[in-house]
Amino acid sequence: MRIKQIILIVLILTSNWALFGQLSNELKQYKHHSIISENDTVNYHTYSKTGIDSINTLFLYLQGSSAKPLYQVKEENGGLSIGTTVPFDFATFPEKYLFVVISRKGLPFSNELDKPYAIPQSYFENQTLEYRANQADLVIKDLLNKHSSLFDKIIVLGHSEGSDVVAKLGTINKEVTHFGYWSGGGNTQFIDFITFIRKDVDKNNLTEEQAKVKIDSLFNDLKDIMANPDATDKFWEGDDNSYKRWSHFSEPPVDNLLQIEKPIYVAIGTKDQAVALESAYLIPIEFIRHRKTNLTFKVYPDLDHGFARELENGEFKDYWNEVFEDFLDWVNRTN
Repeated sequence: MRIKQIILIVLILTSNWALFGQLSNELKQYKHHSIISENDTVNYHTYSKTGIDSINTLFLYLQGSSAKPLYQVKEENGGLSIGTTVPFDFATFPEKYLFVVISRKGLPFSNELDKPYAIPQSYFENQTLEYRANQADLVIKDLLNKHSSLFDKIIVLGHSEGSDVVAKLGTINKEVTHFGYWSGGGNTQFIDFITFIRKDVDKNNLTEEQAKVKIDSLFNDLKDIMANPDATDKFWEGDDNSYKRWSHFSEPPVDNLLQIEKPIYVAIGTKDQAVALESAYLIPIEFIRHRKTNLTFKVYPDLDHGFARELENGEFKDYWNEVFEDFLDWVNRTN
């Protein structure tokens, strides 16, 4: 079914899952931190090419909807195979940036590649937009408390589900100077499923009658989700996305983006298979309608959800670094 195919693409592409043989040195350079409170522990991790005293920019990356550790490692054939949800090439990362990434609740920084593991209940209990935004807010504040005089800029970049978190974070944290909102829509995530069904009708992949059956079934599913908004024992389109996740990520991100006064860079590919391009176009429309001028909206022709382009031979060429270079250039030009 089309809806299941869409979700499968979301899970694959938001994880940015790939094997890298040259990441072992970078892994060793990470420093690991915990913010411990009475009711929770937030684990975050920092990477930099230079000593902390040489840093001038805090860069926080908020990854998409993947119930995976940040890294999975396996020793084989005298070397390391490494899987990661962190899509950056640190060889091209700016020298004076402190890179920060946060572990999803209940998940370790790394585990053994290809070894099955059970997703802990604490992950599902905290699988909400509010929790992830509050995590990010706590991490930024913790780093500012430790290194208050270091950072000229505080950049937060979110991809896919992480983009929703960026928008929400902007409503509670006033220290961030630049927001990156990648591969996210402006409307509720629920509308994307309708849009993709309608696209299939336009492509003659579905009849109107078939589309009606699918949409009516979708409405029933969404009603059940919103009737059980905090259920962590009920799942929709995959066994790692609870009803609680769907209900708490259902608010339209554009409502949060409009509350942000700092510069925002929105990027989306025209071949995005997980977020309807039409939903993303709602963002510049609403900024124009509200006479707000702090938005840069960039559409990348023929790139997909993870900023890759499908070639004629069916393989994919990755353009994540090129999009990131555009983003860094924008950061350097924008106050």
